[in-house]
Amino acid sequence: MNSLPLAQALLRAASVTPARGAAFDIAEDALLAQGFQVDRFVAGDAPDGPVENLIATRGDGGPHFAFAGHLDVVPPGPGWTGSPWSGEVRGGLLYGRGAVDMKGAVAAFIAAADRARAAAIGTLSLLLTGDEEGPATYGTRAIIDRMAQRGLRPDLCLVGEPTSARRLGDTVKIGRRGSVNIWIDVPGRQGHVAYPHLADNPIASLIAALAELSGLVLDHGNAWFQASNLEVTDLHVGNNATNVIPAHAAARLSIRFNDEQRGDDLVARVRTIVERHAPAAVVTSRVSGEAFLTPPGPLSAMMSDAITRRTGLTPELSTTGGTSDARFLSKFCPVVEFGLVNATMHQVDEAVAVKDLDVLTDIYADVIARALATTRSLRT
Repeated sequence: MNSLPLAQALLRAASVTPARGAAFDIAEDALLAQGFQVDRFVAGDAPDGPVENLIATRGDGGPHFAFAGHLDVVPPGPGWTGSPWSGEVRGGLLYGRGAVDMKGAVAAFIAAADRARAAAIGTLSLLLTGDEEGPATYGTRAIIDRMAQRGLRPDLCLVGEPTSARRLGDTVKIGRRGSVNIWIDVPGRQGHVAYPHLADNPIASLIAALAELSGLVLDHGNAWFQASNLEVTDLHVGNNATNVIPAHAAARLSIRFNDEQRGDDLVARVRTIVERHAPAAVVTSRVSGEAFLTPPGPLSAMMSDAITRRTGLTPELSTTGGTSDARFLSKFCPVVEFGLVNATMHQVDEAVAVKDLDVLTDIYADVIARALATTRSLRT
């Protein structure tokens, strides 16, 4: 199987998150043709659901190697040279929303799996969700729950996120920082600015809390992670009058943190500081995921060897960048991430070099062969 026609078909299926329907139909048909057993299911209710997911398995017993990915994409936005759903090849580049993140990688792995049909041992699985770009509440986490109910547990997992920075093969992700968003709402008492003694301005106490929070040094990083950072991402008062002290002031924080921190501990630390300056403030939070690390070992070595063989590059093992669904899978089994060059992901005219798509298919085929030739001793 050639990955290009499959990638084009996936790109022509508009699948803004949360994705359902056509993109899954295309993936399912390709997998069934290879002898996979396909389990498609919908999980969750509003507001974060429903979400469509797919689990495809072929073979039985160990070793069990899994590929995880997503078929949903971010909205394309205006300004594209052509249609964001064209799947058009121009000048050696395949264009379309999701070409890089990450329908291209999904197509490459399905094409690579086609080459491994003759494997006599082990289990190969593909885990595809329609909600990685969204809240991710009923996507990969629901897949993990369903696999546990079926007694399926991979020994190793590869996530096809676009990890390469400048050239295909230059970066493999072996971990990710955690992420927590925090909302602060400080109540006050509205009044006339000429009579401040009859009002309570919440802005002053909020600014004082934010000043202390912005000055925090959470840690200094470590061998595998950069320092954790706290950023103020929104301030809101909503006061259109020039002579009114507002009734409330609000802010939002985002903290990206390494494996020296825990999300709930950071929330508690923020809450303590806010309460010191604004005792009546309401602090709410959402921990999107904890930091994780798959220490360098057999899985990353297997991935690196396959990349070097096909590209001549020795990939950097990294934990930089945003978060991904690997944060959920890391609790399930050892996981690494590797995929296409990420220069155009989420941008107008997102595109992947057709040559890179071919090489990625070769790398994935090599990794499948290596993984299915291993033993369960690779689980760490």
